[in-house]
Parts: sequence; C-alpha cells; structure tokens
Amino acid sequence: MKEVAIIGPTASGKSALALKIAQQTEALILSLDSLAIYKKIDIVSAKPSKEELALVPHFGIDEIYPDEYFSVERFFTLYKKAKRCCQKENRPLIIVGGSGFYLKALHEGLSPMPHFTQATKQKVKELLHDISRAYSFLQKIDPKFASKITPKDRYRIQKGLLIFFETQLPPSHYFGLNPPKPLTHSKIFEIDIPREILRRRIAQRTHQMIRKGLVDEICSLEKEYGRAITPMKAIGIKETLEYLDGKIKDLDGLANQIILHTAHLAKRQQTFNKTQFPRRFSEETKELEKKIIEELAD
Repeated sequence: MKEVAIIGPTASGKSALALKIAQQTEALILSLDSLAIYKKIDIVSAKPSKEELALVPHFGIDEIYPDEYFSVERFFTLYKKAKRCCQKENRPLIIVGGSGFYLKALHEGLSPMPHFTQATKQKVKELLHDISRAYSFLQKIDPKFASKITPKDRYRIQKGLLIFFETQLPPSHYFGLNPPKPLTHSKIFEIDIPREILRRRIAQRTHQMIRKGLVDEICSLEKEYGRAITPMKAIGIKETLEYLDGKIKDLDGLANQIILHTAHLAKRQQTFNKTQFPRRFSEETKELEKKIIEELAD
C-alpha cells in the first residue's frame, strides 16, 4: 500500500493539495488536524466542506464531540482503520495536516500497553480523586517519569499509575522493556511557502471565517459545552471568547488577534517540521504535487 504525508504551516494549502492529488490517484485521506477531529467545530477548524468531503473518503474529521478526550492512541486507531480500508480497496493513503506531533508518533510508534484489570482501574480511580496526592505518589515510585509531566496532567499520571499497579514496574522501566514500534515509514512532503504569501493567506482565511459566522459558532459551542473543554483553548476560539467578553472591542480587532496568533503558530509548525522531520522533501506546491503523484504511481 502506497502512503505519503503532506505537512506544512497552517493555511499553506495542505488540505486542498491533498484533495487534488487524492482525486487523481484514488487515494483516501487521513486528517492530522487537531480541531477538525471534532464535530460541531466547522468554521474555526477550516475543515473541508461537505462537498469536498463527498469527493474523497476522509478519516479523522468529525470523529468525536468537543467534550470527548482525544489522544495519540485514538489517532493510532484512526490510522489503522484508514490503512485497513486502503488495503481492502487497494488504494493509497494521504496523511495531511498541521499536527506534526501525531505524524511523529506514527513514525516512532508507542509502547504496547498491558491489559488493566478492573481492580487496577478502581485503585487508580480512587487515587485520582486527589490529583496532587496521585502525582506525589508517582514521584516516589518513578521520579524520572514524573519529571517529564506536569502535576496536573491527569491523563499521563493515570497511565503511569495503571502501569505500576498492573505490572509492579515503574513506568519508565516498563517502557524500557517495551520499546515503541513505528506504524509507518511514509515519505514526508512539506509545502514550502514564502512568509509574505503565508501571512496573506492567513489573513484571508481569518476574514472568511468571521464572515461565515465564527462568532455564532463559538457562542453555540460555549452554550453547549462551557469553556473548560480542550478545544476552547485553540487559536480562533480563545480570541473569540475574549471578543465576547469585551476584551477585544470589534471584529477588526478580533481578526488582527487571530491573524497574529496564527502566524506565530505557523512559525512554530515550521520549526517543528524542520527539526523533527529532517528527511522531508520540501518544495513549492506545484512541484510538490508532481513529486507526490510520482510517488503514489510507482
């Protein structure tokens, strides 16, 4: 099965390129977008339209509700589902999106987890009633593992405690005995886009989101889910909440703040891709399209 990944900063045109290539090669698409995974978050995520989604089967879009927890393990499940579908239909897979962390995890893999008994789950559940106490306990049994996470990282504290109580091994020792295995060795193609063009595309997309009803979408999300859920911290959402609170005075100010923060995100994404994917092929969009089609056709 042929498989490629398309990366690049936000608003660089990754999704459009993936859709165009998928139509030419009969590929399926797996989204790496951290907001498009959620149902009801449509405008601010700039997810493909219903018409575009109908053209090519997509995975990783509209998979869970905003108040559901998403993790790299759940992403792996989506990847395996997409891969099985591609193998069954003898079609290539295009992985595309700005969340490089998930792509890096696919290339590095995760350690296999032991089966957790109900007794172990209950023991950890009781400990987690006091997150500070649970973290202190984790520090005692495995200071190395605990030093890599924050005292409020409930998910990783829980994982460390589950491993300890089930295996009687400190988590860092367990992971040393069970090293991760890569799930993919896909070639990585990066869109190389000049900074001034990217900044212009970010501005255009931001103004388009506002015209489409960004403020109404965030109002609806807040009314249904409140502000504590993870997606409400995303760029585009947090600024809109500030606008609703009166901290940002008008829509022009809202647009300016989103553009500024999105540009900063794009810079971080480019740095991440450069440092974490040294073997990526980086080129402007037209040349990249040719290279990817050649790769999928070989």
